[in-house]
Amino acid sequence: MLDGPRMPTEPSPETHEPIAVPSAPEPVTPVPAESARRGKTKPSRRRWLWLSLCVFLVLGLIAYLLWAKTSRANADSAAKAAAKGPPPIPVVAATSHKGDIGVYYAGLGAVTPLATVTVRSRVDGQLMNVRYREGETVHKGDLLAEIDDGPYQAALTQAEGQLIKDQAALENARIDLARYQQLVPQKAIPEQQLATQQATVHQDEGVVKLDEGQIEGAKVNLAYCKITAPLTGRIGLRLVDLGNIVHAADTNGLVVITQMDPISAIFTISEDQLQVVLKKMAAGQTLEVDAYDRDAKTKLAQGSLTTLDNQIDPTTGTLKLRATFENAKGTLFPNQFVNARLLVQEKQGVTLAPTAAVQRNSQATYVYVVKADSTVTVRPITIGATEGDDSEVTSGLMPGEVVVMTGVDKLQEGSKVNAQIPSANSPVSPSVSPPVGASVNPSVKKGGKARKKS
Repeated sequence: MLDGPRMPTEPSPETHEPIAVPSAPEPVTPVPAESARRGKTKPSRRRWLWLSLCVFLVLGLIAYLLWAKTSRANADSAAKAAAKGPPPIPVVAATSHKGDIGVYYAGLGAVTPLATVTVRSRVDGQLMNVRYREGETVHKGDLLAEIDDGPYQAALTQAEGQLIKDQAALENARIDLARYQQLVPQKAIPEQQLATQQATVHQDEGVVKLDEGQIEGAKVNLAYCKITAPLTGRIGLRLVDLGNIVHAADTNGLVVITQMDPISAIFTISEDQLQVVLKKMAAGQTLEVDAYDRDAKTKLAQGSLTTLDNQIDPTTGTLKLRATFENAKGTLFPNQFVNARLLVQEKQGVTLAPTAAVQRNSQATYVYVVKADSTVTVRPITIGATEGDDSEVTSGLMPGEVVVMTGVDKLQEGSKVNAQIPSANSPVSPSVSPPVGASVNPSVKKGGKARKKS
């Protein structure tokens, strides 16, 4: 049993024993409502904490399983790739073929007009009229300028008047001569007088002739007042302005005319190549000459060899040649630098390969040949003539073999490649991938890169 609250004891006056005195009840403190709610939420927070921890553990387990699966797949792929070897190297290739190619002698040259004329005045006078525009093409006989012809017209009139006067004197002298010829047989006048009259007639005839010459000279000077083009060509910048006094002794002239069509180019070849050219010309052959721009990529015109110089330059060991070109479109301009290519031989039915596929080092010239199993092998070759993008292969390569053009820096003997062969009429594109070993029909590719006739 539980004892109740003890009472304090007091001593009794009689018995001297303590007497129990009831104590006052202790006040009961009420528990706040907020503390009660805290007591209730503590278990809820713990429950949510454990639930979150379980979720995190499950997510971590799932992530670990996925990572392990992916790592295993990557490892398997790496193992398979290692077993297969490195991936094929993408390259651009081309097929060798049979065709025609020319043998050219190349030389540096400059465009040289066949005629250049500085137009000058042949009489003195004021420039009254200019009939041309700078830079235009004029034709032979076109009126270019006019000089004041007043003084020369006056001189012509004076000469004509003097002629009439002297002709009258001549007629009078001839009449006297005829009279004297009748009187001499009659002994009416001495023979000396007849001889003197004959001399007078001859003298007057000379004076008349002189007057006629002065008239012709005055007419010529009058014609020189109208300046015409001496040839057909392109006119340059004006050297004398309208209104200036020009003289026949002026050194600058009025304007310069340059013949543009046809036009020539003077270029040089080595003296070692001279004998071949001389034999061709001695046989009556017309040798073609192509003119290219400074980069030797754009063909400007095609003409023919006209003549050779008569001396070899001993300082350079070269000979000058002149080629003539039709220049109706004006692609060649005087003093323009050109790369001239003289065709001396045409080879037919030879093996051709792209020039870009030919590789060189200090020991040999070679190409990378793509075999049927898509691997490459290094093939030494011998190069003959080169024309444009094609080169003649005299040995080491057969028509129909595929050679690598670009991507050779990553290749070595036995490298596996993915060869892409662009079509003849389209640019290089990765989407064009004929099967390795595909050949090109020689009848289609015959002649290699066709030379345009200009």
